[in-house]
Amino acid sequence: MPQTVPFSQVTQALLDEATPFPARYLQHFSDLEPADLKSVLGVWPQVSLRRKLALLEDLENLAEADTLTSFEDLARALLADPEAGVRTYAIRLLWECQDVKLVPAYLDILNGDEDNEARATAASALGLFVYAGEVEEIPAETLREVEENLLAAAQTGATSLIRRRALEAIGASSREEVPPLIETAYRRKEADWIVSALFAMGRSSDQQWEKYILAQLLNQDENIRSEAIRAAGKLGMGAARTPLLDLLEDEEDLEMRREIVWGLSEIGGEGVRAKLEELLDIEADEDEVDFLEEALENLFFTEDLNQFDLLDIETNEDEEE
Repeated sequence: MPQTVPFSQVTQALLDEATPFPARYLQHFSDLEPADLKSVLGVWPQVSLRRKLALLEDLENLAEADTLTSFEDLARALLADPEAGVRTYAIRLLWECQDVKLVPAYLDILNGDEDNEARATAASALGLFVYAGEVEEIPAETLREVEENLLAAAQTGATSLIRRRALEAIGASSREEVPPLIETAYRRKEADWIVSALFAMGRSSDQQWEKYILAQLLNQDENIRSEAIRAAGKLGMGAARTPLLDLLEDEEDLEMRREIVWGLSEIGGEGVRAKLEELLDIEADEDEVDFLEEALENLFFTEDLNQFDLLDIETNEDEEE
Protein backbone atom coordinates (compact mmCIF):
# COMPACT_ATOMS: atom_id res chain seq x y z
CA MET A 1 0.00 0.00 0.00
CA PRO A 2 1.45 3.39 -0.99
CA GLN A 3 2.58 5.49 1.94
CA THR A 4 0.88 8.88 2.08
CA VAL A 5 3.10 10.03 4.94
CA PRO A 6 6.62 9.06 5.99
CA PHE A 7 6.45 6.03 8.25
CA SER A 8 8.55 7.91 10.79
CA GLN A 9 5.51 10.13 11.27
CA VAL A 10 3.46 7.06 12.17
CA THR A 11 5.96 5.90 14.79
CA GLN A 12 6.19 9.43 16.22
CA ALA A 13 2.42 9.50 16.57
CA LEU A 14 2.57 6.14 18.34
CA LEU A 15 4.99 7.58 20.88
CA ASP A 16 2.89 10.71 21.46
CA GLU A 17 0.96 9.49 24.49
CA ALA A 18 -0.67 12.89 24.97
CA THR A 19 -2.59 12.58 21.70
CA PRO A 20 -4.96 9.78 20.59
CA PHE A 21 -3.35 7.70 17.87
CA PRO A 22 -4.83 8.85 14.53
CA ALA A 23 -7.17 6.24 13.05
CA ARG A 24 -5.94 7.16 9.55
CA TYR A 25 -2.54 5.72 10.44
CA LEU A 26 -3.85 2.23 11.23
CA GLN A 27 -3.72 1.18 7.58
CA HIS A 28 0.02 1.85 7.59
CA PHE A 29 0.56 -1.24 9.76
CA SER A 30 -0.87 -3.48 7.04
CA ASP A 31 1.69 -5.40 4.95
CA LEU A 32 4.61 -3.67 6.61
CA GLU A 33 7.84 -3.30 4.70
CA PRO A 34 10.82 -4.84 6.57
CA ALA A 35 12.27 -1.41 7.31
CA ASP A 36 8.97 -0.15 8.68
CA LEU A 37 8.54 -3.24 10.84
CA LYS A 38 12.02 -2.65 12.21
CA SER A 39 11.04 0.94 12.99
CA VAL A 40 7.94 -0.13 14.90
CA LEU A 41 9.81 -2.74 16.91
CA GLY A 42 12.54 -0.18 17.61
CA VAL A 43 10.13 2.18 19.39
CA TRP A 44 7.81 -0.52 20.77
CA PRO A 45 9.53 -0.77 24.21
CA GLN A 46 8.94 2.95 24.71
CA VAL A 47 5.18 2.67 24.15
CA SER A 48 3.00 2.25 27.22
CA LEU A 49 1.12 -1.04 27.62
CA ARG A 50 -2.19 0.80 27.55
CA ARG A 51 -1.38 2.32 24.18
CA LYS A 52 -0.03 -0.96 22.79
CA LEU A 53 -3.22 -2.79 23.66
CA ALA A 54 -5.41 0.00 22.31
CA LEU A 55 -3.49 -0.05 19.02
CA LEU A 56 -3.72 -3.83 18.68
CA GLU A 57 -7.43 -3.77 19.46
CA ASP A 58 -7.94 -1.13 16.75
CA LEU A 59 -5.94 -3.24 14.29
CA GLU A 60 -8.05 -6.28 15.11
CA ASN A 61 -11.26 -4.31 14.50
CA LEU A 62 -9.89 -2.97 11.23
CA ALA A 63 -8.92 -6.47 10.09
CA GLU A 64 -12.47 -7.65 10.72
CA ALA A 65 -13.97 -4.70 8.86
CA ASP A 66 -11.52 -4.74 5.93
CA THR A 67 -10.43 -8.18 4.80
CA LEU A 68 -7.81 -6.67 2.47
CA THR A 69 -5.70 -5.59 5.44
CA SER A 70 -3.09 -7.90 6.90
CA PHE A 71 -1.15 -7.33 10.09
CA GLU A 72 0.63 -10.67 10.04
CA ASP A 73 4.17 -9.28 9.95
CA LEU A 74 3.67 -7.22 13.08
CA ALA A 75 1.71 -9.98 14.84
CA ARG A 76 4.38 -12.63 14.20
CA ALA A 77 7.00 -10.34 15.70
CA LEU A 78 4.89 -9.80 18.81
CA LEU A 79 4.21 -13.46 19.63
CA ALA A 80 7.22 -13.41 21.95
CA ASP A 81 6.45 -10.00 23.47
CA PRO A 82 7.07 -9.84 27.25
CA GLU A 83 3.51 -8.56 27.83
CA ALA A 84 0.84 -11.28 27.95
CA GLY A 85 -1.87 -9.02 26.57
CA VAL A 86 0.27 -8.22 23.55
CA ARG A 87 0.93 -11.91 22.92
CA THR A 88 -2.79 -12.60 23.09
CA TYR A 89 -3.63 -9.87 20.58
CA ALA A 90 -0.82 -11.06 18.32
CA ILE A 91 -2.41 -14.50 18.11
CA ARG A 92 -5.80 -12.98 17.37
CA LEU A 93 -4.34 -10.90 14.55
CA LEU A 94 -3.09 -14.17 13.05
CA TRP A 95 -6.48 -15.86 13.39
CA GLU A 96 -6.84 -16.66 9.67
CA CYS A 97 -3.18 -17.46 8.97
CA GLN A 98 -2.63 -21.12 8.13
CA ASP A 99 1.17 -21.05 8.01
CA VAL A 100 2.43 -24.19 9.77
CA LYS A 101 5.47 -22.21 10.90
CA LEU A 102 3.16 -20.70 13.53
CA VAL A 103 2.41 -24.07 15.13
CA PRO A 104 5.58 -24.31 17.26
CA ALA A 105 5.02 -20.80 18.64
CA TYR A 106 1.39 -21.56 19.46
CA LEU A 107 2.34 -24.85 21.14
CA ASP A 108 4.97 -23.08 23.20
CA ILE A 109 2.36 -20.58 24.40
CA LEU A 110 -0.26 -23.28 25.01
CA ASN A 111 2.08 -25.41 27.09
CA GLY A 112 4.35 -22.95 28.80
CA ASP A 113 3.04 -19.39 28.82
CA GLU A 114 2.73 -17.79 32.25
CA ASP A 115 -0.59 -16.21 31.27
CA ASN A 116 -3.66 -18.45 31.13
CA GLU A 117 -5.58 -16.22 28.72
CA ALA A 118 -2.69 -16.34 26.24
CA ARG A 119 -2.63 -20.14 26.58
CA ALA A 120 -6.38 -20.37 25.94
CA THR A 121 -6.08 -18.10 22.91
CA ALA A 122 -3.28 -20.26 21.51
CA ALA A 123 -5.51 -23.32 21.93
CA SER A 124 -8.24 -21.61 19.92
CA ALA A 125 -5.80 -20.64 17.17
CA LEU A 126 -4.63 -24.24 16.83
CA GLY A 127 -8.17 -25.24 15.82
CA LEU A 128 -7.50 -23.83 12.35
CA PHE A 129 -4.70 -26.36 11.91
CA VAL A 130 -6.90 -29.24 13.05
CA TYR A 131 -9.36 -28.44 10.28
CA ALA A 132 -6.54 -27.90 7.77
CA GLY A 133 -5.14 -31.29 8.71
CA GLU A 134 -8.49 -33.01 8.29
CA VAL A 135 -8.72 -31.74 4.71
CA GLU A 136 -5.06 -32.63 4.10
CA GLU A 137 -3.82 -29.09 3.65
CA ILE A 138 -0.97 -29.48 6.14
CA PRO A 139 1.42 -32.37 6.82
CA ALA A 140 -0.04 -35.32 8.74
CA GLU A 141 2.72 -35.15 11.33
CA THR A 142 1.84 -31.52 12.07
CA LEU A 143 -1.80 -32.49 12.54
CA ARG A 144 -0.84 -35.28 14.94
CA GLU A 145 1.32 -32.96 17.00
CA VAL A 146 -1.44 -30.37 17.24
CA GLU A 147 -4.06 -32.99 18.12
CA GLU A 148 -1.92 -34.59 20.84
CA ASN A 149 -1.30 -31.26 22.51
CA LEU A 150 -4.93 -30.16 22.29
CA LEU A 151 -6.19 -33.48 23.64
CA ALA A 152 -3.84 -33.11 26.59
CA ALA A 153 -4.90 -29.51 27.19
CA ALA A 154 -8.60 -30.39 26.93
CA GLN A 155 -8.20 -32.88 29.77
CA THR A 156 -5.47 -31.45 31.99
CA GLY A 157 -5.29 -27.73 31.15
CA ALA A 158 -4.56 -25.46 34.11
CA THR A 159 -7.91 -23.66 33.93
CA SER A 160 -11.43 -24.35 32.74
CA LEU A 161 -10.98 -21.74 30.01
CA ILE A 162 -7.91 -23.49 28.60
CA ARG A 163 -9.67 -26.87 28.68
CA ARG A 164 -12.77 -25.48 26.98
CA ARG A 165 -10.83 -23.68 24.26
CA ALA A 166 -8.82 -26.83 23.58
CA LEU A 167 -12.04 -28.85 23.33
CA GLU A 168 -13.49 -26.34 20.88
CA ALA A 169 -10.31 -26.44 18.80
CA ILE A 170 -10.15 -30.24 18.64
CA GLY A 171 -13.80 -30.47 17.55
CA ALA A 172 -12.90 -30.81 13.86
CA SER A 173 -10.66 -33.81 14.52
CA SER A 174 -11.71 -37.32 13.48
CA ARG A 175 -9.75 -38.84 16.36
CA GLU A 176 -11.79 -41.41 18.28
CA GLU A 177 -10.99 -39.70 21.57
CA VAL A 178 -12.86 -36.55 20.59
CA PRO A 179 -16.59 -37.49 20.64
CA PRO A 180 -16.45 -38.75 24.26
CA LEU A 181 -14.80 -35.49 25.33
CA ILE A 182 -17.52 -33.48 23.60
CA GLU A 183 -20.31 -35.52 25.14
CA THR A 184 -18.79 -35.29 28.61
CA ALA A 185 -18.63 -31.50 28.26
CA TYR A 186 -22.22 -31.40 27.02
CA ARG A 187 -23.43 -33.39 30.03
CA ARG A 188 -21.93 -30.93 32.50
CA LYS A 189 -24.25 -28.51 34.24
CA GLU A 190 -22.22 -25.36 33.59
CA ALA A 191 -23.47 -23.25 30.68
CA ASP A 192 -19.93 -22.45 29.52
CA TRP A 193 -19.14 -26.12 29.03
CA ILE A 194 -22.36 -26.72 27.09
CA VAL A 195 -21.49 -23.77 24.85
CA SER A 196 -18.03 -25.21 24.21
CA ALA A 197 -19.47 -28.64 23.47
CA LEU A 198 -21.91 -27.14 20.95
CA PHE A 199 -19.06 -25.17 19.37
CA ALA A 200 -17.07 -28.38 18.96
CA MET A 201 -20.12 -30.16 17.53
CA GLY A 202 -20.51 -27.42 14.95
CA ARG A 203 -16.92 -27.93 13.81
CA SER A 204 -17.17 -31.71 13.70
CA SER A 205 -18.98 -32.21 10.35
CA ASP A 206 -20.70 -35.06 12.18
CA GLN A 207 -24.49 -35.45 12.10
CA GLN A 208 -24.40 -37.66 15.20
CA TRP A 209 -24.80 -34.48 17.25
CA GLU A 210 -28.14 -33.52 15.70
CA LYS A 211 -30.33 -34.44 18.67
CA TYR A 212 -28.03 -32.64 21.09
CA ILE A 213 -28.11 -29.44 19.05
CA LEU A 214 -31.87 -29.55 18.44
CA ALA A 215 -32.43 -29.93 22.17
CA GLN A 216 -30.69 -26.59 22.83
CA LEU A 217 -32.37 -24.41 20.19
CA LEU A 218 -34.97 -23.28 22.72
CA ASN A 219 -32.65 -23.04 25.73
CA GLN A 220 -33.38 -19.98 27.86
CA ASP A 221 -29.66 -19.25 28.14
CA GLU A 222 -28.89 -16.93 25.21
CA ASN A 223 -25.29 -18.12 24.87
CA ILE A 224 -26.34 -21.75 24.65
CA ARG A 225 -29.18 -21.00 22.25
CA SER A 226 -26.93 -18.88 20.05
CA GLU A 227 -24.22 -21.56 19.85
CA ALA A 228 -26.82 -24.22 19.07
CA ILE A 229 -28.11 -22.09 16.19
CA ARG A 230 -24.58 -21.64 14.85
CA ALA A 231 -23.86 -25.36 15.16
CA ALA A 232 -27.06 -26.25 13.30
CA GLY A 233 -26.04 -23.90 10.50
CA LYS A 234 -22.47 -25.15 10.26
CA LEU A 235 -23.71 -28.74 10.02
CA GLY A 236 -26.43 -27.79 7.52
CA MET A 237 -28.99 -29.56 9.71
CA GLY A 238 -32.22 -29.86 7.76
CA ALA A 239 -34.02 -30.96 10.93
CA ALA A 240 -33.35 -27.50 12.40
CA ARG A 241 -34.98 -25.63 9.50
CA THR A 242 -38.55 -25.55 10.82
CA PRO A 243 -37.57 -24.80 14.44
CA LEU A 244 -35.39 -21.93 13.26
CA LEU A 245 -38.12 -20.52 11.01
CA ASP A 246 -40.48 -20.66 13.99
CA LEU A 247 -37.90 -18.97 16.23
CA LEU A 248 -37.45 -16.20 13.69
CA GLU A 249 -41.14 -15.34 13.92
CA ASP A 250 -40.97 -14.62 17.65
CA GLU A 251 -37.40 -13.47 18.25
CA GLU A 252 -37.08 -9.74 19.01
CA ASP A 253 -33.37 -9.50 19.82
CA LEU A 254 -31.54 -8.21 16.74
CA GLU A 255 -28.32 -10.20 17.24
CA MET A 256 -30.22 -13.42 17.84
CA ARG A 257 -32.33 -12.80 14.74
CA ARG A 258 -29.12 -12.41 12.76
CA GLU A 259 -27.84 -15.71 14.13
CA ILE A 260 -31.06 -17.42 13.05
CA VAL A 261 -31.04 -15.84 9.59
CA TRP A 262 -27.43 -16.84 8.97
CA GLY A 263 -28.05 -20.35 10.26
CA LEU A 264 -30.98 -20.70 7.86
CA SER A 265 -28.82 -19.44 4.99
CA GLU A 266 -26.38 -22.27 5.72
CA ILE A 267 -29.14 -24.88 5.86
CA GLY A 268 -31.36 -23.80 2.97
CA GLY A 269 -34.33 -25.82 1.80
CA GLU A 270 -38.07 -25.29 1.69
CA GLY A 271 -39.31 -21.92 2.86
CA VAL A 272 -35.92 -20.39 3.62
CA ARG A 273 -35.47 -18.27 0.51
CA ALA A 274 -39.06 -17.04 0.65
CA LYS A 275 -38.65 -16.01 4.28
CA LEU A 276 -35.37 -14.17 3.78
CA GLU A 277 -36.71 -12.36 0.72
CA GLU A 278 -39.81 -11.40 2.71
CA LEU A 279 -37.63 -9.93 5.46
CA LEU A 280 -35.58 -8.05 2.89
CA ASP A 281 -38.70 -6.55 1.30
CA ILE A 282 -39.92 -5.03 4.57
CA GLU A 283 -36.54 -4.02 6.04
CA ALA A 284 -35.77 -0.29 6.12
CA ASP A 285 -32.49 -0.22 8.05
CA GLU A 286 -29.52 -0.08 5.65
CA ASP A 287 -27.26 -2.23 7.82
CA GLU A 288 -29.92 -4.92 8.08
CA VAL A 289 -30.57 -4.73 4.34
CA ASP A 290 -26.85 -5.32 3.73
CA PHE A 291 -26.86 -8.24 6.15
CA LEU A 292 -29.93 -9.86 4.59
CA GLU A 293 -28.45 -9.48 1.11
CA GLU A 294 -25.26 -11.15 2.33
CA ALA A 295 -27.33 -13.96 3.85
CA LEU A 296 -29.16 -14.45 0.55
CA GLU A 297 -25.82 -14.63 -1.26
CA ASN A 298 -24.72 -17.28 1.20
CA LEU A 299 -28.00 -19.11 0.60
CA PHE A 300 -27.23 -19.20 -3.14
CA PHE A 301 -23.94 -20.93 -2.28
CA THR A 302 -25.75 -23.37 0.03
CA GLU A 303 -28.35 -24.19 -2.61
CA ASP A 304 -25.66 -24.80 -5.23
CA LEU A 305 -23.80 -27.06 -2.81
CA ASN A 306 -26.98 -28.95 -1.91
CA GLN A 307 -27.81 -29.40 -5.59
CA PHE A 308 -24.30 -30.72 -6.23
CA ASP A 309 -24.64 -33.19 -3.35
CA LEU A 310 -28.02 -34.34 -4.67
CA LEU A 311 -26.61 -34.93 -8.15
CA ASP A 312 -23.69 -36.82 -6.65
CA ILE A 313 -26.07 -39.09 -4.72
CA GLU A 314 -28.17 -39.73 -7.84
CA THR A 315 -25.05 -40.54 -9.87
CA ASN A 316 -23.86 -43.02 -7.25
CA GLU A 317 -27.29 -44.67 -7.18
CA ASP A 318 -27.33 -44.98 -10.98
CA GLU A 319 -23.87 -46.57 -10.92
CA GLU A 320 -24.97 -49.09 -8.31
CA GLU A 321 -28.01 -50.03 -10.40
